[in-house]
Amino acid sequence: MGPDRGDKAREKIVGFSMSADPKAVEARCVRLNARAENAAAIAPAVERHTLARGANDVLIEVKAAAVNPSDVKAATGLMPYAVFPRTPGRDYAGVVIDGPAGAAGREVFGSSGDLGIRRDGTHASHLIVEADAVVEKPKTVSWEEAAGIGVPFVTAMEGFRRAGVPKSGETVLVFGVNGKVGQAAVQIATWQGGRVIGVVRKAEVYEGHSNAPIEVIDASAIDVAARVRDVTGGKGADIVFNTVGDPYFQAAHKSLALRGRQILIAAIDRIVQFNILEFYRGQHTYVGIDTLGLSSVATGAVLRDLGPGFASGHLKPFPIRANAIYPLERAREAYTAVAGSSRDRVILKP
Repeated sequence: MGPDRGDKAREKIVGFSMSADPKAVEARCVRLNARAENAAAIAPAVERHTLARGANDVLIEVKAAAVNPSDVKAATGLMPYAVFPRTPGRDYAGVVIDGPAGAAGREVFGSSGDLGIRRDGTHASHLIVEADAVVEKPKTVSWEEAAGIGVPFVTAMEGFRRAGVPKSGETVLVFGVNGKVGQAAVQIATWQGGRVIGVVRKAEVYEGHSNAPIEVIDASAIDVAARVRDVTGGKGADIVFNTVGDPYFQAAHKSLALRGRQILIAAIDRIVQFNILEFYRGQHTYVGIDTLGLSSVATGAVLRDLGPGFASGHLKPFPIRANAIYPLERAREAYTAVAGSSRDRVILKP
């Protein structure tokens, strides 16, 4: 028996090809068939693949999907557990068109550590993901903005969850404050009442949203640790969110207050000098965050913790520029923009 009239009507409305199985769809997917030697050699193709959901999954019509640096790194072999061929993409926003009872019609967004890395991801017209992984899209947030929330906000929030969410009056020092994770960390910390000091590598102002004024330190002109000690009455920072890694490791270490916590999410050189005596006498804690280790469901739980902040306006999605939005057929250009360290949040729209 072929599709009934309801299926034909749904096919016409949402613009996808229904199979005889109502849980399956023929999707347009960006495909990477092999590891590229470098970012310039990434050669994605757009192919059609049939996606079929399981009983506890939802089928999503993707409205927008972000391109993250990790997508490009995985494509060039810097993520050794990335599988090929695959569809890249960790972040998404879209409409549920099939799933468990009551799921269809929900406007959702989400992210994942395994989507686009270990299994097919979000750079496609449709996506299969666990029903427990999706999060309701705030009504005030556009599709493109919702797709851009994922990895940066999850990384920042997971860092604070592991190190301790900032308390009112605590000082949070953010290295790489104008990066997307840095901006997300500022938003969350000031939402929770923390005092934030940002660090940049050259003279520039803070570019993101904040719920309170923040001081910005130009690391090329000022001794960061000395300035932090000066403005905190000698105490130092309760939390250091180091989004850059080893170039700022010593400055971060010297900025920590007694029982201070340093969050690390990145590295350029893997080996740093480490003063064990200062570490244990300072009773410090170092927290490593790798969101690639979070499943779709675990990532959804982190995003749900952020929901009240977006609902209240204390958290705001990143602005999306029109020239940073690409169709699937121009995925290579989108990946090139991200590989070139674009500060824009780059979005694919099926």
